[in-house]
Amino acid sequence: MRDLFPEDWKPKIKRAMLAIDAWVDFSVFRSGVGLRESYERFSTFMDRFHTAGWRRGLVELTSEGATLGAAGGVLLLALATPAFQMTADDDWLKKSELAVTFLDRYGNEVGSRGIRHNDSIPLDQFPDNLIKAVLATEDRRFYEHFGIDIGGTLRAVVTNAKAGGVVQGGSSLSQQLAKNLFLSNERTLDRKIKEAFLAMWLESRLTKNEILKLYLDRAYMGGGAFGVDAAAQYYFNKSARDVNLAEGAMLAGLFKAPTKFAPHVNLPAARARANVVLDNLVEAGFMTEGQVFGARRHPATPVDRRDDRAANYYLDWAFDQMKQLVDTLPKSMTERVFVVRTALDTNLQKVADAAVENSLRQYGQEYHATQANSVLMENDGAVRAMVGGRDYGASQFNRATDAMRQPGSSFKPYVYATALEHGYKPTSIVVDAPICLGNWCPHNYGNGYSGSMTLIQALTHSVNTIAVRLSISIGDGNAKLGRSRIIQTARDMGITTPLPDTPSLPIGADAVTMLEHVGAYATFPNLGIAVKPHAILEVRTGDGNLIWRFDRDGPKPHRALPAGVAADMIKMMNSVVEAGTARRARLDGIISAGKTGTTNNYRDAWFMGYTGNFVCGVWFGNDDYSPTNRMTGGALPAMTWHAIMSYAHQGIEIKQLPGIPVPAARPEAKVARGKATEQPPPRPTILSKRGAEILVRVERMMDDANRAMTPLPPTVSTNRRNQALAPIPDASPATAKGAALASALESQAFSGRN
Repeated sequence: MRDLFPEDWKPKIKRAMLAIDAWVDFSVFRSGVGLRESYERFSTFMDRFHTAGWRRGLVELTSEGATLGAAGGVLLLALATPAFQMTADDDWLKKSELAVTFLDRYGNEVGSRGIRHNDSIPLDQFPDNLIKAVLATEDRRFYEHFGIDIGGTLRAVVTNAKAGGVVQGGSSLSQQLAKNLFLSNERTLDRKIKEAFLAMWLESRLTKNEILKLYLDRAYMGGGAFGVDAAAQYYFNKSARDVNLAEGAMLAGLFKAPTKFAPHVNLPAARARANVVLDNLVEAGFMTEGQVFGARRHPATPVDRRDDRAANYYLDWAFDQMKQLVDTLPKSMTERVFVVRTALDTNLQKVADAAVENSLRQYGQEYHATQANSVLMENDGAVRAMVGGRDYGASQFNRATDAMRQPGSSFKPYVYATALEHGYKPTSIVVDAPICLGNWCPHNYGNGYSGSMTLIQALTHSVNTIAVRLSISIGDGNAKLGRSRIIQTARDMGITTPLPDTPSLPIGADAVTMLEHVGAYATFPNLGIAVKPHAILEVRTGDGNLIWRFDRDGPKPHRALPAGVAADMIKMMNSVVEAGTARRARLDGIISAGKTGTTNNYRDAWFMGYTGNFVCGVWFGNDDYSPTNRMTGGALPAMTWHAIMSYAHQGIEIKQLPGIPVPAARPEAKVARGKATEQPPPRPTILSKRGAEILVRVERMMDDANRAMTPLPPTVSTNRRNQALAPIPDASPATAKGAALASALESQAFSGRN
């Protein structure tokens, strides 16, 4: 043991530790001395630059300026980064050149969106008076500033402050173009910051004339027209090359507020605005009073467009879908001009527009309702018609796709479907009695309670307390778990908007959009299969080549509910129409099902319903969320739904909902206050479904054969391309020759078959 542990090991360790301590102390001491000497040398060196008097003040200002400049640079970089991320793609300009010609489901051209530079008017061919009118009104110093007109912005701030409101805009023409190309119309500080940086970025990339040309081509001019040339064609039936001073002044006045000054909406306002533009021309020194005198005396007279109701809400939505679809195409696809066949049925669209307008005109004042929206969709997700608001000319905001409104009791089918999945039956007994979750106590319509009833009776009479009780039972006593399961059901069926988990969720307190709501309801007639609402059926390039087809390339349906649950929901929701809150929606001889919805203070009134052929939703209310005059979903929404769906089912093969007997013929439903509804016009003669299927089959066979052949030359005309687009199943207005051909094809194809 002594050999392993000698007796002198302790003194050796002590000496080693003392040596380490001495080395550390000495190192610290030497470091301190070195630092002190270095500082003294630095101070001696800096003393050479010592300043006093006015020089010291200058140095201090320079130093502070450098510090603030560095901090400001970092801040500007942080603010500019989100804006410049929008321009990261080198192909940003080409992407904005997307041009789409839209066809309805039968191959008829119904509108266009976007613009292609190669097809637009060169800048030097625009009339001089039109260019001057735009610059005098929108940006007089356009050729002088760097993208932001600081003087003009300050002038606008002072003018608006004196007026106590916004009477003059401060955005330069470059800033307005940046907004049109990259941003939305939301009025936020974030958008204005991005707009300023993007304007300077555009100025660094493009010449002034290129920016002006883009601005003239891309701005929305009202009436569904984008760009000055399209507006000239729409309002005056002539090219922008040929407009006179009065017409040019009216066009230049549209940039500020196309919905307010569109001549087909408010001609006096448009002419008054044109006079302001003429004043601007004189004030800016571009013209004399004598030169504009004739335009004042003889103002522009636009083409009468009062009866021209294009499906602009639908086309805006279809264009948004097309922009998303283009991003998914292969990178090798450089084509930016497309011909798109949509699911739009123009006759149904007209009837839907008229039904909404008639309801608002007759009963809007009585019910204190000023707006409405509606979506009509086939059960496979193809949207046939869309009403985004009462008047597209007055407001381009699409209430069917973008408005988030509380669905009220029309949300309850998601609750009941979840309950059926968790063991309930339509005949299960539930109790209508008071219930509270914390401080929140829901009440029924009429503030009464009915005691025990079946589940089908509870939905038929839209009992609020039972929907809340079901949410607790679904979660096995845990209300939060139950609501999460309800949210998951809604998600599976197609609702993607945020659904906050609140106690009032089961009775429809969370906002949804009409389009998603209609799409989710299609799950019921599809016996549990969820589909995606869509506008686009086929996409072709400018030379006629088919590159995308929804049934082949679009999102596939998926199962969201068990078939048995969906069948039970059909029976329960049919009871709502036959014996519940939606009796005004009943269709003669056609099985229908649905659910009404009314929100707190009567702010929103819905009816969501479906048949074996179509799903349709109707909403009435006010944009400012003001309450209506006690309007429920069983009133105007149900009546308008009836008018739209009665027309939609004319002349087609009726598909009945499963499990429910066809109702006997009965008198037409009566409207509120006992007044009869207007009957829609008869639907045009249509092809049989089998005949249309044959035509589509022939078309697709030709497409498959053409893939192995040389593509058509780019000179193929639009009319020739359109002729190649055959109608799709269900309906197409038929000429005598077309009907005879379809009949012959049908008899040949199905001869001897069931």
